[in-house]
Amino acid sequence: MVRFPGRKLNSPPFYVPSGINSNYYPLFIMKQIIYFLPILALMVISCRTKTDKNTTSEEVKSGNDITGNFTLAPLAQPGQGAYISGELIYPLVNKPTPECHASTIVETPTGLVSAFFAGTYEKNPDVGIRVSRMVEGKWTWPEEVVNGVQNDSLRYPLWNPVLFQPKEGPLLLFYKEGPDPITWWGMLMTSPDGGKTWSKPEKMGTDGKIGHLLGPVKNKPVQLEDGTIISPTSTEIKLEDGDVDWMVHFEISRDNGKTWEVVGPINDGKEFDAIQPSILTYPNGKMQVLCRTRQDVISQSWSEDQGKTWGKMTATELPNPNSGTDAVTLKDNRQLLIYNHTTKKGEEPKGRNMINLAISDDGINWRPVMTLENVPAESGYSYPAMIQTSDGLVHITYTYLRQSVKHVVIDPKQL
Repeated sequence: MVRFPGRKLNSPPFYVPSGINSNYYPLFIMKQIIYFLPILALMVISCRTKTDKNTTSEEVKSGNDITGNFTLAPLAQPGQGAYISGELIYPLVNKPTPECHASTIVETPTGLVSAFFAGTYEKNPDVGIRVSRMVEGKWTWPEEVVNGVQNDSLRYPLWNPVLFQPKEGPLLLFYKEGPDPITWWGMLMTSPDGGKTWSKPEKMGTDGKIGHLLGPVKNKPVQLEDGTIISPTSTEIKLEDGDVDWMVHFEISRDNGKTWEVVGPINDGKEFDAIQPSILTYPNGKMQVLCRTRQDVISQSWSEDQGKTWGKMTATELPNPNSGTDAVTLKDNRQLLIYNHTTKKGEEPKGRNMINLAISDDGINWRPVMTLENVPAESGYSYPAMIQTSDGLVHITYTYLRQSVKHVVIDPKQL
């Protein structure tokens, strides 16, 4: 009789009924093994499948960002993938001013033009607007085209230039003038020759809904097929208790910038303190704005009638460290966003120490696709501006360490 070491014949899992000739014990047990093997195999496969499903689910939910919901790409390098080139408009040595900020970029019939405010530091009365043009592949030295001198004893700082080239007419340069964002007012200049020469600045006027007209507060306007220009803008209203409410509105012109109508504000500054919107467009007159907030998220609002009315402001799924963003609707109808994928919390890079690109087909579901900067620095990388030029490429400018402006070129077909 054959015995199995260490196990009694009638102990589980092998049970031999009484009456079986002991000489047949091994054969009987072997039959039981053959019977149970497929069942055991199915149990193993089932457990493994469940484990794989759980792992996959956890991977989908987990990320390497502050929200835990997104996986951010490593630092991109010029010449690799969609990242064509990246350069400073002027070097960090021999700078025209100690600081600069809030750049803007536009394509004109004669080439690219960029502008930004620059001076000793933001809000200092010596801050003016400087302009640089792309000539034969190189940026010209940035020249101051306007400042806030009122008279021999009074000079205001200038803020947030925005360049815009309408379908017809001269290049427009909007900017803000005044002591601070609560009391500033909108100014407008024009250039007939792609930014070489400029008209005398004019104050944009006032409106009963918002007080001073401001023009686009940071990001470029959009122009509809019928020529209507919609400027995304916002106000910062100081309350009696000292708090400041941030609210988004729009300034609309149907005569190429001569007169303006105000729509909004579209939020009350309570649930969301929101400013500096960007406009995205969709078929059938649908629009979306994405806004900077104090609530650690990028907020949004939607319009179904080409910006005449707007829905309730809500949160997107993307973080925001209370820093400016910009976005553009690409020619292939995808939506591209440049932003700081951070909050002020957590580990570095946080705040304005990282700047990213994200893309979406519908403006709701966003996918981060590129990390342009992520090395922590005292003044960071911020206030981006972004356009798509007639050749299909995307051009971006952003504040680089508050000491220069970086110009980046992206091929969106590779995103």
